[in-house]
Amino acid sequence: MIFGGLFYFLRPYEFLKESFRVPQQALNLFTQSTTNMLQLNYIRDNKDEVIKRLSVKNFKDADTIIQQVIDLDNSRKAAQKQADDTKAEANTLARQIGELMKTGKKEEAEQLKAKTAELKNTEKTLDDKLKNIEQEVQKVLVTVPNLPHGSVPAGKTPEDNAVVFEHGTVPVLHAAAQPHWELAAKYDLIDFELGVKLTGAGFPVYKGKGARLQRALINFFLDRATAKGYNEVQPPIVVNEDSGYGTGQLPDKEGQMYHVGIDNLYLIPTAEVPITNIYRDVILKESDLPIKNCGYTPCFRREAGSYGKDVRGLNRLHQFDKVEIVQIAHPATSYEVLEDMRNYVASLLMELELPFRTLKLCGGDMSFASALTYDMEVWSAAQQRWLEVSSVSNFETFQTNRLKCRYRDEKGKTQLAHSLNGSALALPRIVAALLENNQTENGIRIPKVLIPYCGFDSIA
Repeated sequence: MIFGGLFYFLRPYEFLKESFRVPQQALNLFTQSTTNMLQLNYIRDNKDEVIKRLSVKNFKDADTIIQQVIDLDNSRKAAQKQADDTKAEANTLARQIGELMKTGKKEEAEQLKAKTAELKNTEKTLDDKLKNIEQEVQKVLVTVPNLPHGSVPAGKTPEDNAVVFEHGTVPVLHAAAQPHWELAAKYDLIDFELGVKLTGAGFPVYKGKGARLQRALINFFLDRATAKGYNEVQPPIVVNEDSGYGTGQLPDKEGQMYHVGIDNLYLIPTAEVPITNIYRDVILKESDLPIKNCGYTPCFRREAGSYGKDVRGLNRLHQFDKVEIVQIAHPATSYEVLEDMRNYVASLLMELELPFRTLKLCGGDMSFASALTYDMEVWSAAQQRWLEVSSVSNFETFQTNRLKCRYRDEKGKTQLAHSLNGSALALPRIVAALLENNQTENGIRIPKVLIPYCGFDSIA
């Protein structure tokens, strides 16, 4: 996955397990919580099922790691019982000391006071032990990805993804057709070399009608989202550790996120991060669900080691624009919401007259936090290949568990909500496909739906 909401989990899980560092603030937050990434009670009660589902994501050593979690939790429970028993004994002695003092038996009272002091020391030792075990549980749990939905196909590579929908006719171009990076230079739309001068590779400069096309797409996507019932928000484009941890980007900051070291902040890889974190530590009303937000932001990602034809032009960038849709949904309806989001993104591609296909990602190509993901790919006529432009995912309770995003049901009990997000849409590859697919010998045609936004009907 490239431009979807979770492109930053591209590295093997073995590397993730070695490199994960839990931010201390986040660790403190979760050791105080009664829930975990994958809830401990669910792991204990469904050990074999958890291991089986993790195997679909090709998560190595799942049986060993899950057993480690259970063993650590057993140790935690034992330490908790010891601590509780010690406190109870100390409380009992305190009452006995009071009675002895009332009856003048000071010598016996002093003996019990000495024993109480020993119990207080034991209690502190046990509390420290309990805290250390809880932190160890968290350190292990953050290496475990979300469980895939039962419908996720098995597989290891993008070639194993299942095509579930196709739409549109692949255009036939004229003999002198060019890829988008050549069209961008020909019509002075995008200057890649100037971006290198100003910043570096992967930071293009949009110019003239190229800049206006970008702005037109952003406004088009936002207008369509708000018409669909999404509330537009304009979030910060830098976030703190707790925000990155809450939605599952951290740990792993060394990989795909730009880190502002002095302030310990991160440039966002997607608006999903700040928008979803709006609901961190929030208890919602059940009647409020689903909550629908959308937002436009620039997005930033590191692409260390990327090279070759797949990164030419707009194919892969360090900075790009994207409109994101995010929903907080009721667990009973979140998969209906996912299908609605998928169909909504498909409708945008239809309006843009782009041939596309929808893929259900296999376990090996899914992100760390996702339970089920659909990718949308548009056809690049000049490059003769599919380009991913959107990922739409249901995370179930994986993010909301970290975020402590809950709702209060009709019985007054708090329950974890489900979170979902999708690119609607990421601009670079949309622009690439629009330029390539609509080129003629006399210029580039603008899709009808964009003409009111662009103020022009062709680039010539």
